Amino acid sequence: MRYLSTVYVREHRARISHRRGSLVVSSPESKQRIPLQAIDGVMILGGAQITTDALAACVEQNVRVAALKRNGGLRFVVGGPVGGNIHLRSALHGAVNDRDHSLDLSRVVVAGKLQNCRQVVRRWSRDHSDDSISADLQSRAEQIAGRIGRLASAESPDHVRGIEGDAARIYFGAMKRVLANSCLDFSNRTRRPPRDPVNSMLGYCYGLLVSELIGALDAVGLDHQLGFFHRPRSGRPSLALDLAEEFRPIVDRTVVKLIRRRQVGPESFVRTPGGAVYIEDQARVDLLKVWEAQKEAEYYHPVLRQSVERWALPSVQATLLARHLRQDIPMYPPFVLSF
Repeated sequence: MRYLSTVYVREHRARISHRRGSLVVSSPESKQRIPLQAIDGVMILGGAQITTDALAACVEQNVRVAALKRNGGLRFVVGGPVGGNIHLRSALHGAVNDRDHSLDLSRVVVAGKLQNCRQVVRRWSRDHSDDSISADLQSRAEQIAGRIGRLASAESPDHVRGIEGDAARIYFGAMKRVLANSCLDFSNRTRRPPRDPVNSMLGYCYGLLVSELIGALDAVGLDHQLGFFHRPRSGRPSLALDLAEEFRPIVDRTVVKLIRRRQVGPESFVRTPGGAVYIEDQARVDLLKVWEAQKEAEYYHPVLRQSVERWALPSVQATLLARHLRQDIPMYPPFVLSF
């Protein structure tokens, strides 16, 4: 696999056009030419405009174009032709509509997420200098482990969601303890809109992650809207959200590290009259640099039995899911962290 790069367009007045095999990003202040062969995606972060010629050129070169809202939610994604074949997509439809199969996959996806949450909390516990907080974090890691054990007996999707929600409460409580002495407030997970700086960063990074997973699923021929744990809903990338679950703790760890190292502060955010909190423009640029840098970090993959760079993990997991649906492997194996 070749590592390419994503172009982030954040200037609200920018215009993206196409000329002789390259994208041309123009704004009142500058103009930049970017060869299409050198990139794998375009992420529009503001109100930039893109021409139909540029979109068509991106589709032909299999360059994914995505636009995010201020809170990290997806506005739209445009990609190339769906890969795979009709038999794979039929198998996906069949699994989604099979109650038992869908429930099994939901259990596995949530188990992978909670195992990674547990690993991250244990790492926070080992790294913390305060013995009382370290002990509390270790206790929370054990509580999350107990919730993982309950998943096997979950008899319905609602039961699975209940276990996941309970574990998430414990997990974000651990994050609150870790960030207790930081310069940014965090009490609990809030969305649409984010109510504090930490939630603003989490939501934004989750949006970037989901965009990656949409591209990975489309590339192997799976419909990113047909999910198991996140049931299909018009306009929602449910399958991408399913696979995102196991990667969220990796994102959380990156955000916490930024805050604890004081690479972001209160001045990095803008508060609106309605109470929403969004990342300030320059802070967003800094966050994107960190996001791109962390893609090169290597993680040991227990199924492949080798280290894999973070940028490749979405494609690896999408491929494993496709192999399960083709009945090459008995069950989808989620990615599990090992520290």
